[in-house]
Amino acid sequence: MRITTIHATPLLLAFREPYYWAGRCDLDAVAVLVEVRTDEGVSGYAEVTGGYPPVAIDAALQEIGTVLIGLSPLDIAGSLREVHHLYGLTQAGNFANLIVGAVEMALWDIMGKALDQPVYRLLGGACRGEVDYFAFVHGRDAEELAEDAREAVAAGYSVVYMKVGRGESEDMENVAAVRDVIGDRRLRLDANGAWDVRDAIYMIRRLAIYEPDWIEQPAHTKSIAALKHVKESVPVPVAADDLIYSLFDVYEICRQRAADVLVLSPHETGGLAPFRKAAGIAEAAGIAINLHGRFVTGVTDMALHYAALTIPNLTEGNQIMHQILREDIISAPDITPRSGRLGMYDAPGLGFQLDDEAVGRAAELYSRSVTTGT
Repeated sequence: MRITTIHATPLLLAFREPYYWAGRCDLDAVAVLVEVRTDEGVSGYAEVTGGYPPVAIDAALQEIGTVLIGLSPLDIAGSLREVHHLYGLTQAGNFANLIVGAVEMALWDIMGKALDQPVYRLLGGACRGEVDYFAFVHGRDAEELAEDAREAVAAGYSVVYMKVGRGESEDMENVAAVRDVIGDRRLRLDANGAWDVRDAIYMIRRLAIYEPDWIEQPAHTKSIAALKHVKESVPVPVAADDLIYSLFDVYEICRQRAADVLVLSPHETGGLAPFRKAAGIAEAAGIAINLHGRFVTGVTDMALHYAALTIPNLTEGNQIMHQILREDIISAPDITPRSGRLGMYDAPGLGFQLDDEAVGRAAELYSRSVTTGT
């Protein structure tokens, strides 16, 4: 079996409702579906997210294809080593890791399908029978957030997650409303790096009365030192997220004890195998991993779920994001958490079936947005 082509399809993913977070409100997001094809008719799928222009993603994928075409999709480590050596990606940043990570996940999808095995078995096997996920509550104001929180409680979620960094009075009102609804369930807050160090310390001390489980990325997204300063100054655990883009970042955060939790996914690390290496580094440091959610479809969430089944130092309340979409692009399996949990699946590869019609609609939405400029 040999790799023959790498194909990219830009998708516009419309959200069920407006997505409010630090400094902005989004109605949709762009992802690029990646298909790696082989000469035996087996294809693997993954996706690139992160807001980069699809034309740049496609150009990078075609360059990577000049290295991979003709190689075996089953020799994942060797094939991607060639990519890293040729393009100097050994210490890759965000853009490179997102793209290489998608290709790597698509190759695992091919391997699993070719061997008729779910990818988690190829990664060493499951060490847990289920993964616990969060309820992500969002809305324009405290009233809408509280209504989402009521639905989360009724659905049986034990961990509730919400955005902050929207302004001091707004944050205090919003968090108070959600805490009032959810009772003693775990509450996690994400500032998306909206605060400088001084404001982060001030706001976290104020928000501490609502007993957050942790504050995700409260300070600058490029500075481990800033995150460490905040962590050492507040009474609430701190999670690192937007400043982790390589194994080197994971090591440095763990070495400096700059965070209590790492919020991470195969997109940032450059694939499933590097993601498991990152989890191992964190495990050795006594730090847990929480799955990081992006603007993704069920394609990514199934890949993350299969990887999560193999991670011993995984938290509860992992991030899962396909549910914010108006329409997903997979037809099976149903990955709606039940009481916040998803169990084992045995489908080969990354375990999902694409909904070709849904893919077509999302691709058409993207094409129209480019044509109309909206």
